[in-house]
Amino acid sequence: MTDFFQNGSITTLHNLSHRPLEELERELVEFSRQRPMSLLLPSLYSELEGQALPKILDELCRVPYLSEIVIGLDRADEAQYRDALVQFSKLPQHVRVLWNDGPRLLELDAELQKRGLAPLEPGKGRNVWYCLGYILASDRGEAVALHDCDIVTYDRLLLARLLYPVANPNFTYEFCKGYYSRVSSGKINGRVCRLLVTPLIRTLKKIYGSTDYLDYMDSFRYALAGEFSFRRDVITDLRIPSDWGLEIGVLSEMHRNYSTNRLCQADIAHRYDHKHQKVSFDDENAGLSKMSIDIAKSLFRKLATQGIVFSTETFRSIKATYFRIALDFVETYRNDAIINGLDFDIHREEQTVELFAVNLMKAGQIFLENPMETPFIPSWSRITSAAPEFLHKLKAAVEADYEEFSA
Repeated sequence: MTDFFQNGSITTLHNLSHRPLEELERELVEFSRQRPMSLLLPSLYSELEGQALPKILDELCRVPYLSEIVIGLDRADEAQYRDALVQFSKLPQHVRVLWNDGPRLLELDAELQKRGLAPLEPGKGRNVWYCLGYILASDRGEAVALHDCDIVTYDRLLLARLLYPVANPNFTYEFCKGYYSRVSSGKINGRVCRLLVTPLIRTLKKIYGSTDYLDYMDSFRYALAGEFSFRRDVITDLRIPSDWGLEIGVLSEMHRNYSTNRLCQADIAHRYDHKHQKVSFDDENAGLSKMSIDIAKSLFRKLATQGIVFSTETFRSIKATYFRIALDFVETYRNDAIINGLDFDIHREEQTVELFAVNLMKAGQIFLENPMETPFIPSWSRITSAAPEFLHKLKAAVEADYEEFSA
């Protein structure tokens, strides 16, 4: 059982009582009459061939309060899209699958490219962004949840606890970030959050002093969680990165757009495990290595918008300070693992810290060499201003794919 302690500027909604799922779902059904709910699932086709997503679909079949489920399907040819439609058709809710590699959606993407408004690179950010556009166009949900499709420990309690804060009409939260313990198979996981994000935020606070933004980011128990929920009106002005900085970028946008008393984080799972990325020590364009560079760039960009000036010399200081703080964290996690009887490979942990320290310099160099880079996908309010019919076209394309290929 977790504690009730509140720290930082973000309200934490704990799991204090192991409240029965059925009780939560009864309340959510009542909430749905006033505030309909949608679920967004960004997915690769390969995840339909794994163990996690079929189990997730079995759980979602039993969810009584969702108005729609929107799936963004990446890396799928026509045969795979048809197969995906068959597999997702078991869901009793209103379901639509965005075939992101299909000719209709690629044609719409090309239309935005001509205007300089399309996402710059493929990936989860692009997938999520188009799904958010469809949710705006469908107008079926007022509260929206997003979670990944590789959660091998999934049960529908996660979704209920994730949606509850933004679905409850008596709460004023616009956004809820999920968090959970990253302990499974006898070891502590969550390496990028433990060994990069938290030490880097503490480093930046040490060098630049506490700022409202850094204190805000330091309030989140698991900043890289892929699970969050929000009210529909959040979508319009949300600008998200298309790379691995998605989660950090979303948190930064919520800090920019809303008062912290409209934001919260909730304990959504007793246990959580998903597909683990390789560290990729020898390839900075893959795995956790690429992730660390993208996340660092996202933080540097955000601080630059607040007037913080970076140089090669400051990045050297950041690297040195980070390295010392991160190694101290390794010692802390080692002791935490020992008292809990968990495995802990201190050599591997310190190797990972060394890689992340090098990647901080790489991220800083990329930042300095390309100061005019536009890292965010445009907001949907900008899209509808530049192309007022685009959301209608997006919805029509998704519906046309469904009608043609679901038969």
